[in-house]
Amino acid sequence: MTFFKVYIVMKRISTLKMNYEFKNVFTKGKFYIGNQIIIYILKNKYGENRLGIALSSKLCNAVKRNRIKRVIRACYQENIKDTNKGYDIVIIWNKKAFIGDLSYKIIYEDMKKIFLNSGIKIK
Repeated sequence: MTFFKVYIVMKRISTLKMNYEFKNVFTKGKFYIGNQIIIYILKNKYGENRLGIALSSKLCNAVKRNRIKRVIRACYQENIKDTNKGYDIVIIWNKKAFIGDLSYKIIYEDMKKIFLNSGIKIK
């Protein structure tokens, strides 16, 4: 009897890393507000979508911040399938939302609605 290990591999996401990239999106991009997240979107010249997640250390401790980032990345993976390419996207946590109410479903729906309203998502 043989056992197979199943690994779920997420596709690699292009990310924003430098401070000036985040500042550029914050100053020149449009923002959309959801229940738990705020998304800034700016067209780029690279032909691929790049994601940045910005969370303040004053928001909560490191364990909770990393959980929020994991959930946001997972929702992004699901929502990015049928989208136009060539955008810089920065996602921040809405300060009015309570961190204890972190929900994959709400973040997924927020992101889907925002992508449709902004014209990034096709369907």
